[in-house]
Amino acid sequence: MKSNTHTTELQDDKVAAIGIGAMIVFIALILVAAVAAAVIIQTAEALQQNAQQTGDDTADNMAGKVMINSAYVDANGYKLFVRLAPGSEPAPVASISYQLMCGGAAVVEGNVGNTVLMDGTGGNAVEMTPATGYTMLIAGSAGGSDCEAGTVGTGASVQMYIHVGSGGTTFETLSVQDTATGSKVV
Repeated sequence: MKSNTHTTELQDDKVAAIGIGAMIVFIALILVAAVAAAVIIQTAEALQQNAQQTGDDTADNMAGKVMINSAYVDANGYKLFVRLAPGSEPAPVASISYQLMCGGAAVVEGNVGNTVLMDGTGGNAVEMTPATGYTMLIAGSAGGSDCEAGTVGTGASVQMYIHVGSGGTTFETLSVQDTATGSKVV
């Protein structure tokens, strides 16, 4: 009698194993790509915000400045003919201050206050507006320091800074060639 033995052979299904491995690698690549995309988008957004802030700051500093057309020796300091830079927002006169530096350590600081006169109309300005000319009177002495033309003398230089509240700062060197009232220094 013959024995009927069935032999069962198991086949290795390598094709399915390769497919599962490929799927795992594919999912991992998608996850890595998603993380990389998120990092790139976040970096691009941060760079754009920094560029926007820098542009805004630059515009504020350039547009919020006082432009000096000319300056002359005045009885108690200096008389400047000024206007706000193009693109400036109106600036309250109370927010404008100045510094004069002369003779090494002498520093005169002050607030422009009510010494900004509207050209042609007389009267003091409360707020400076763009495209309007103004006369600004700067005191040459304060707090024991004196940077008036008569004190610094002919041939001297006075460094002047005009600060506009939240705007920019204007720097000008006043060259005193003559100490007489009405002599041009810029």
